[in-house]
Amino acid sequence: MKESYTDFIRSLDTHSPISPEFRIRTLSGAALSLFTLLLAALLIRSEYAYNFSTTTLNHVHVMPQSPDGLEVEFDVTFPHIPCALLAVDANDPTGQSQSFHIDRTHRVWKHRLDGEGRPIGKKSRFELGGTMIQQTQWKAKVEEKMLSRKEEGEEADDEQDCGSCYGAGQEGECCNTCDDVKRAYRRKSWHIKDLMEIVQCRHVVRAEAEQNEGCNIHGFVALGTGGGNLHFAPDRQWEKEGDTKKNSMGSLFSSSGFIDFSSIMEMFNEQFEQFNVSHTVNKLVFGQYMSPEVRNSLNITSQLDGVVRTVEDGYGMFQYYLQVVPTVFRFLNGTTIETFQYSVTEHTRHVEPGSNRGLPGVFFFYEVSALHVEFEEYRRGWTHFFTGVCAAVGGAFTVMGMLDRLFFDWRGGAGRGSLGL
Repeated sequence: MKESYTDFIRSLDTHSPISPEFRIRTLSGAALSLFTLLLAALLIRSEYAYNFSTTTLNHVHVMPQSPDGLEVEFDVTFPHIPCALLAVDANDPTGQSQSFHIDRTHRVWKHRLDGEGRPIGKKSRFELGGTMIQQTQWKAKVEEKMLSRKEEGEEADDEQDCGSCYGAGQEGECCNTCDDVKRAYRRKSWHIKDLMEIVQCRHVVRAEAEQNEGCNIHGFVALGTGGGNLHFAPDRQWEKEGDTKKNSMGSLFSSSGFIDFSSIMEMFNEQFEQFNVSHTVNKLVFGQYMSPEVRNSLNITSQLDGVVRTVEDGYGMFQYYLQVVPTVFRFLNGTTIETFQYSVTEHTRHVEPGSNRGLPGVFFFYEVSALHVEFEEYRRGWTHFFTGVCAAVGGAFTVMGMLDRLFFDWRGGAGRGSLGL
């Protein structure tokens, strides 16, 4: 009974060896065997690279909810508009002014440029080259910057760490520059009585001192995800806001009570004043700050970076329509990066003075897409590797065995025919 059971097990052997005395070894078979081993090694290597290299899977689905906020970093240069006349603001889809949520992280800077595009003066002591920086490093850098300025004998400016908005700001909002205070007052529809009472505005340079100059405006702000626009526009009233001497709204009558025709003429001239809004978009990025190295490794590009647009007259309006797509990157080490990508279409039009079709400026209209894109790193692993190796190597040996058999039969058949067998 035991012997029959063993014989039954033996009968299941599908890899029964062939006795060496029945093997016929040929030079062609040896060449094919060596080629098969090399091919198998190459296939194993390719399977290893294929199954253990990192690939990226992408998914597109509808967002269950909107993001909490939209971080925006911009850097735009206007070579023909002085900083004193250049205003930046944001509106929601209904036309109401949006807050930039200026705080210790979010700021807006202006840099004067001469006729050759070179910076005039020094940058803000808070603009340290990187937007996202550790709090301890940030404080150390600020102290170092302030110390160096004192050693150089530079006149103190009015920029503050987190300046007061004089009642016009939202909870936790900072007004670090004169423009921040003006923007907060405009949002509240308040009027600044005297600009000199605002600490941040005491050393502001007037437009008369910036003739033939340009302006670079750079900022990192937070906007709402419900859509809207971010716009840059020259505005004489922006400079005159709170200026008791230059506020034309209150100076139509002279001190004697008669109409001041010079003020009326000034108002008409302002309505028909030309502004060359030619500009260069150095950077426009949505989402949290990422270094250029990280953005390049993730293949994230900003379509408007480096774009130069020129207008021939002083009544041009540039409009950019941006479709912002929330994007998530998930890595094998568990790290997740949430950011935004965008597509853009643009439109340029001529705005006739007094036509009520808008004013010269640059407008970025944005809308957050309902679609959500996810990129996930994926690696196949050992199971796929062994499966692929078995299939590739087994197939290689099988095909080479068939070729060897066909070649042997062809040579053997020819030999038998010549010998008369």
